[in-house]
Amino acid sequence: MNELGLAAIYCLLIAGGEPEVQHGYSAGYDLHRIRVDCETATEVIEVALDKRSALDSVQQALFAAHLTGKAPVIVMIDRDGRTGPYETRIEAAAGMAGVEYRVMDADFLIRWQMTSYLRNYPAVGSPGG
Repeated sequence: MNELGLAAIYCLLIAGGEPEVQHGYSAGYDLHRIRVDCETATEVIEVALDKRSALDSVQQALFAAHLTGKAPVIVMIDRDGRTGPYETRIEAAAGMAGVEYRVMDADFLIRWQMTSYLRNYPAVGSPGG
C-alpha cells in the first residue's frame, strides 16, 4: 500500500481526522496552497514513510501548524520494523523543534483497516450483543 492510502487509514480510523486538507497562504503577490496529510480539531499531522522523501516532514508539519494554529505532529509509517537513518534524523529534528513524533507499523494499519467493520458490532455477551 502507498503512502496516501496508509495516511488515509491513520487519519480516518486512528486519529479521527480529515485527510488531505488544503490551506492557502500568500507569498509576495501570489497565492499558494499546502495540503495537510491529516487534520484534527487540535493537530496537523504529516504522515511519512520511512524513506528519504520524509526528511522534509518536520518543515511541513511546522508550516501547517503556523497556518492553522494547531499542534504539529509527524507520524512515521514503519515498513521494516527497525529505526533507520531517516527515522533517526527526523525524530531528532522533531524533538529539537518541539514537534510530536509518533510511529505506526504499516502492517498494523492495514490490518486495522481490514477489520474496522468488526468494531461497529457489540461484543458477544455485552448489552445489545
